[in-house]
Amino acid sequence: MTDRPGRIVQGNMIGLSMPDIDRWSDRVETVLGQNPSAFTGPGTNTYIVGTSKRPILLDTGQGISSYLPLLDEALDGRVPAEMVLTHAHPDHIGGCPQIHAHYGAMPVKKRPLPGHDDKGGDDVVPVDHGDVIETDGATLEALFTPGHAEDHLCYLLREERAIFTGDVVLGAGTTVIPEHGGDLLDYMASLRFLLELEPAVLYPAHGPAIRDASGKIREYIAHRELREEQIVELLGEGVALVTEMVERMYADVPRFLHPAAATSVRSHLRKLQRENRATLDGESWSLRSS
Repeated sequence: MTDRPGRIVQGNMIGLSMPDIDRWSDRVETVLGQNPSAFTGPGTNTYIVGTSKRPILLDTGQGISSYLPLLDEALDGRVPAEMVLTHAHPDHIGGCPQIHAHYGAMPVKKRPLPGHDDKGGDDVVPVDHGDVIETDGATLEALFTPGHAEDHLCYLLREERAIFTGDVVLGAGTTVIPEHGGDLLDYMASLRFLLELEPAVLYPAHGPAIRDASGKIREYIAHRELREEQIVELLGEGVALVTEMVERMYADVPRFLHPAAATSVRSHLRKLQRENRATLDGESWSLRSS
């Protein structure tokens, strides 16, 4: 491979520390879901949104018992009016039964994904692109942003020109495009859509708030474009197997993260395949001849 930077987005979630409870603005508080890992960082950010005694709870973590006392402390006598979800991955929807059991029945609003919404219970209310969810002090507009997940919604907080980005843009490192439900072509379109909105700040599902919102989105786009260039170059050199591509491209990444890196490489290859730029024969990839 040619002599150029191996990556654009620096850092990752490993070792990242954040407060369990934090206030990020007059209408936004965050409570960590108590599910730390190399991929979730210190845990999933769940958000208390609004200024009323019945705020919105945006994302719910995955149902860890130690989360509820922290949420109670942050709510300080308030009770969520509803749960609003970015998508149906377990660390976002998994806490719904816990919240229902503790605070009582309430709507769960998300973009439907049949077969994946069971944790939301019987109170799932469909939400889609352009729908508006309101509480005192906060107006959320749903933004359909597939790529990381086929049901993924970000939410524009109109009062702050802020976007709750879910797993589309993270506060550290880059997001994984899963093999099931993920699509890099859709993901790149979602990034460019968010960039066009010119947000003032990004509130991600993992990691700290991002104050240089447009700069971070541009960085994400450039990072993916660089990865694609690297893969095309390796294919041109005759490197056909994903495992070898990962060895070459992710030499600076701990080996236990290589399976996740392989997922990202395969997502790039599937994008190239959709664009009729690459072909797959068994486990071997190659550039499509013009």
